[in-house]
Amino acid sequence: MNDLYDFDIRFKNENNIDYLIGVDEAGRGPLAGPVVVGATILNLKLIIEGINDSKALTEKKREKLFREIKEKAAETHVVAVSEKRIDEINILNATFEGMYRCIENWLDRKNVFVLVDGNQAIPKLDKRLQLPLVKGDAKSASIAAASILAKVSRDQLMLKYAERYPAYMFEKHKGYGTKVHTDLIKKLGLCPIHRRSFCRIFV
Repeated sequence: MNDLYDFDIRFKNENNIDYLIGVDEAGRGPLAGPVVVGATILNLKLIIEGINDSKALTEKKREKLFREIKEKAAETHVVAVSEKRIDEINILNATFEGMYRCIENWLDRKNVFVLVDGNQAIPKLDKRLQLPLVKGDAKSASIAAASILAKVSRDQLMLKYAERYPAYMFEKHKGYGTKVHTDLIKKLGLCPIHRRSFCRIFV
């Protein structure tokens, strides 16, 4: 038995949960683009081999698992919160907003529970319905699957932005603050998808 699945199955059975949701984000740190949240309700009887923290996987492996998760999970949902919204309410609040939007359509079900990656609960969600798990994407299959959904979905969005703003080479750095990216900002200035609140040093 995969240890991550074993954790979810045990947690679900011990707590009499019908719908176990995993939620995670990708893109809290970049200088450009949205923060993206993924949420999953896995079919825990259908093991997807190789599921792990998205950061521990190669890009090719993540993309393969992304397709499998979309095909084999009971349900999935992805939400992107724009760079403009991040600038309005800050990255932490934007992340929590995305998490709640990602799961809210599932919350009216009986015996639903949310596993959240990280050490903070989603403020808008009843604390009795959630458990924050530090490094949850390395402990829970549901969170790990959500992390893969979020990461691959965000990378796909940044590739589209790379076509719209080719001079910034978003296909190379996905908006993170690499030397290549920061040198391009210094040379070209900011483009519409840059997070102004993250790029004050360049303005």
